[in-house]
Amino acid sequence: MNMLKIVAVPMHKEGRKFVAIFAAITVVLGLIWEPLFWLGVGATVWCYYFFRDPVRIIPQQDGLVISPADGVVSLIEQVVPPVEMDLGTEPLTRVSVFMNVFNCHVNRAPVAGKVVDITYHHGKFLNASLDKASIHNERNSVTLETASGTRIGVVQIAGLVARRIVCFVEEGHTVHAGHRFGLIRFGSRLDVYLPHGIAPLVAVGQTAVAGETILADLVATAQTPQSGQPE
Repeated sequence: MNMLKIVAVPMHKEGRKFVAIFAAITVVLGLIWEPLFWLGVGATVWCYYFFRDPVRIIPQQDGLVISPADGVVSLIEQVVPPVEMDLGTEPLTRVSVFMNVFNCHVNRAPVAGKVVDITYHHGKFLNASLDKASIHNERNSVTLETASGTRIGVVQIAGLVARRIVCFVEEGHTVHAGHRFGLIRFGSRLDVYLPHGIAPLVAVGQTAVAGETILADLVATAQTPQSGQPE
C-alpha cells in the first residue's frame, strides 16, 4: 500500500487560501515563541486535512442514491420536506449524515440528474446533529430530477462551527452521481429526501462515505457487487 497516497491526499481549491492564512500565522507565531510555531504547524496540517478531496469510486448501477457526505448517519425519519424544495406536503424519508470537523467536507450529488431548484435559507447555527437544525439552521436546498422524472432533495445545513455553505452548481446544470456539488466549512450536515416508497439501505450510527455509500435503491433491484470508476 502506498502510504504517500493515504497521507498526501489532494486538497480542494476552496481550502488553498485558508491553508495559506494558517501558514502565515504560523510563521508569525514562530517569531514570537517557538512552541507556538509548532502549534501553528499542527493547525495548518489540520486545515489542509479538512479540505482534502480524495478520489472516490462511484457505484455505476442505475437507480442508486449515494451518500452526499462523509460522516455518520445521525437520523432517519419521516418528515415533511422544506417547502422551498417543492417535493410535496406529505412526509418523506429523510436520511441525515452528520459531518464533524475531521470528516472530508466536499459534498457529492446523490443521483445523476438535472438541478431544477436551488434555494438558500438564512438561519441559526445550532448543533447540526439536532433534528431541529433542518428547520432552524442556515441551509442550502438543492432539488435534483433524474432522467426518469424522479425528484431527490439534498440539503446542505450549516452547523455550530460551520459558517459558510458553498454550492458549485446552478439551476439547469446536469450532474452525475458522485459529482462534487458543494462544500461546507468546519462541521455540518447533509439531508437527503427519498421519494415515497423508497426504503433506506443504511442505519442510524452507520459511517457513510461520500460518493460511495449506497443510501437507497430507487428501482429496488437485487443487490449485486458494485463496479465503479474513479472521479
